[in-house]
Amino acid sequence: MRDILMGCGLDEIITYSMTTPEREALLKSPDSQPYLRVVNPIAADKVVMRHTLLSSALDTVASNLRFDDRVTVFEIGAVYLPREGQALPDEPRHLAIAMTGPRQAEDWQPSDRQPLNFWDIKGVIEALVERLHLNDMHYEPADHPTYHTGRAANLMAGEKKVGMFGELHPLVRQSYDLPDQPVCVAEFELNVLLDAALASHAYESISRFPAVREDIAVVVDEAVPAAQVERTLWNAGGNLLRDVRLFDLYRGEQIGAGRKSLAYRLVYQADDRTLTDDDAARFAPESSRRFERELNATLRM
Repeated sequence: MRDILMGCGLDEIITYSMTTPEREALLKSPDSQPYLRVVNPIAADKVVMRHTLLSSALDTVASNLRFDDRVTVFEIGAVYLPREGQALPDEPRHLAIAMTGPRQAEDWQPSDRQPLNFWDIKGVIEALVERLHLNDMHYEPADHPTYHTGRAANLMAGEKKVGMFGELHPLVRQSYDLPDQPVCVAEFELNVLLDAALASHAYESISRFPAVREDIAVVVDEAVPAAQVERTLWNAGGNLLRDVRLFDLYRGEQIGAGRKSLAYRLVYQADDRTLTDDDAARFAPESSRRFERELNATLRM
């Protein structure tokens, strides 16, 4: 996991396990669990054992922004949650990620200086899920006071919540003395994340036969997530469907109010023969029936 995150351009940090309840309260995250207090604290700001990695990660980001305009970091470490009737706490490991600043470092060649946003941290998480071969992972919209409204999501492993990611709420960002720019964060329960990893995964040889590509547009209600449309495409595509990519989103009078059009590029390929356009065309009737039945959608080829 460390290798993958460093390959995505993040630096690993190691922060103190001790903090104060007031510092973590800046996250605006309701936390009713009592803190495990340190008997002989080494400093006034290290009096309890942490419940989250995010607070110390944001402090690290704020201090490093004094020297660089781009900071992308992660930490893997334990949090400390008291257990009723027991002297020792539960110590689950968490993974925290924090990213802010321009998308690319300034260079003599043209570089992308747009600020990192929700989609950048989602890309890091997608790389982590893919490289770890995690099974049955998906995303759900989230609403939480730590995060900017409409810019947060839960990472789910089946029905289990792994954690949350997104852009910090502006009030939380200000509380940590961070600049007026998007700050993207994530925190996951590490054991839940790793439990989703497959014990083994199979590789397949690359087909020597050419692929057939086809573009389609699906008109659905505004509330239908693109992930649900993609799952329907995979279910209808059969064994020949190798890739599904969303490349366009359209809203307008032509499709009506409260509707949107999602355009996908589909790739078909066989291991034993060269496909024809007719092979790919057989997909349309089945997918059209599924869209009408499952999503109240229409398919435009």
